[in-house]
Amino acid sequence: MKKLFRMFFIFFKIGAFTLGGGYAMIPFIEEEIVEKNKWIDAEEFIDIIALSQTIPGAFAVNASTYIGYRLFGFPGALLGCLGTMLPSIIIITLIAAFFVQFRSIPLLESVFSGIRPAVAALILVAVMKLGKPLPKNLWNLTWVGVVTLLVTVFGFHPILVMILSGALGYFIFKGEKTDENTH
Repeated sequence: MKKLFRMFFIFFKIGAFTLGGGYAMIPFIEEEIVEKNKWIDAEEFIDIIALSQTIPGAFAVNASTYIGYRLFGFPGALLGCLGTMLPSIIIITLIAAFFVQFRSIPLLESVFSGIRPAVAALILVAVMKLGKPLPKNLWNLTWVGVVTLLVTVFGFHPILVMILSGALGYFIFKGEKTDENTH
């Protein structure tokens, strides 16, 4: 029970202090769940990230719900989800109540101007961490480049890219053992 509530407060803290959405939360979730508490290993964490992107809904909510379920069953899923969502609900409610009055304050405009590059950096850190355990072979490097082009240049929807990637993976690697040494 103590670990269950610790998980809730971890997700609450991450939800409360991470600006920039779910991708900016990845390094914080990994630090707490994989590194500090060792509840999930790095390889499974990457799988959770991939799965969370394919499910409809907010990425961070999907990830925290899955991690909570994986660790503590339904109560963990519920508290993981609430832990991630509750800070946003509280903050958005407060902002909605006061934003119109305070949006043009130069101090707040300056603060948010300073936060934006930090959010971009946190997303870049997440990309680097997620890419680190990926085997550096011709298939993976080529597919990373193709997906980047499909999304950024040709405007493919990320869900379509994930479905396409899964289908290609199935046809290319079916029948192979799926460890790092085979592809």
